[in-house]
Amino acid sequence: MKTYVARKDDIKSEWYLFDAEGSTLGRLATQIAVRLMGKHRPIYTPHIDSGDHVVVVNASGIKLTGKKYDEKLYHRHSMYPGGLKTFTYAQVVERFPTRPLELAVKRMLPKNKLQARRMARLHVHAGPDHTHQAQKLTPVK
Repeated sequence: MKTYVARKDDIKSEWYLFDAEGSTLGRLATQIAVRLMGKHRPIYTPHIDSGDHVVVVNASGIKLTGKKYDEKLYHRHSMYPGGLKTFTYAQVVERFPTRPLELAVKRMLPKNKLQARRMARLHVHAGPDHTHQAQKLTPVK
């Protein structure tokens, strides 16, 4: 039995459309990360970037379970002494409605050289409008 290894020529990228209205942050981010890595395909090879483009609309309508809306914290550090800044989920969503989903997806991807390339294929929009009508988007439930 031979082992199949995908090549760059074998990969054909597709476009998927996710509607984030009313969906849970972590569960949606998991599905998106799988599509960006290409793990939904039978020809998945870890060192080949075989993922697809993902367009997410209505990212401002994402729900959280429990008390996470008020208690979930995001940290940022300026690399100077005393430079740690902490924000709640509510503060982050108010200023940047797409940021929590982008961070959740980025943190679910492997930390390697392909991560930036995969994140470049993620297109998140806060509302229902997007600029990718020319691509043939496949809706995903």
